[in-house]
Amino acid sequence: MILVCGGIADSVTELVCARLEDCGYPYRLLDLGVYPVGYQIKWHWQSSGPSGYITGPDWRLDLEELTGVYVRYLEADCRIPPPQITRESRSAMNAEYDAGLMVLLEDLSCAVVNRLGGGASNHSKLYQALLVRQSGLLTPPTLVTNDPAEAKRFYQESESEVIYKSLSGVRSIVRRVRQEQFARLSLLRYGPAQFQAFIPGDNVRVHTVGDQLFATHIRSEAVDYRYASQDGHAVHMEPTELPASVAAACLGLARQLDLLLTGIDLKVTPNGEYYCFEVNPAPGFLYYEQNSRQPISTALADLLYGGMSPDKQWRQGAAHA
Repeated sequence: MILVCGGIADSVTELVCARLEDCGYPYRLLDLGVYPVGYQIKWHWQSSGPSGYITGPDWRLDLEELTGVYVRYLEADCRIPPPQITRESRSAMNAEYDAGLMVLLEDLSCAVVNRLGGGASNHSKLYQALLVRQSGLLTPPTLVTNDPAEAKRFYQESESEVIYKSLSGVRSIVRRVRQEQFARLSLLRYGPAQFQAFIPGDNVRVHTVGDQLFATHIRSEAVDYRYASQDGHAVHMEPTELPASVAAACLGLARQLDLLLTGIDLKVTPNGEYYCFEVNPAPGFLYYEQNSRQPISTALADLLYGGMSPDKQWRQGAAHA
């Protein structure tokens, strides 16, 4: 049995559930949109791992039955709180119940997509960049600073071709630095920002699912193709093949981070060099599957149904390499 933890109103979670049904794989949905109302989780630790059960509105699932878990946590504004909970108490309640669920998922012996620990690096882009470089992938020249003078110096040294974006795991729109924005650089004193040399070329989004890899070539004139329509630009996606060394580095990076599902953002330059910008531990792969027609959700469903622990996944992947 597969456990899906997420909000059914979330399009990615909805796709996962639909794909499991299409494949005929049994699953239970723990709807985080209303959780904990209608659900109970009870377990204890023993030498073989957690033992216990989860009950839903009309079902009970023993933890020993699990072959895989898919989890996609929700923001507070996507959740329906119990009527007796005040607005001020909602975030504390959600954090408390989510923490209990996270602890359980970390110790399950089945495949979990993804364990919280695996995605921790995404909360520090600098630390993640270090891991990316250790994997053998290139990273763009980067400056993190709260010093306006340093930001101007980096801009000049990069021949005025610089972008800026968030330092944390919070999603941000990537934009070019323009000279007319220099007047706002004094705001850096209140919080650092991340600046990177602009890398020319096309974006490539890589999804790793266990030992499988799906690469999507993206062509767009937009700096941040995710928001291309806002800037009046089009986006064209198609499946692509990566050089063997780049594919191996992506799979190795996912394994190092203990992530069974990743979304890795690359860019390929006109001379064929691949730069890596980020590893997303909870990728919204629906957008890429719809546009490239690659069977990412089917691969995920197969992984969850297969019931493989992470160690077994990686061993099988090595055998196929």
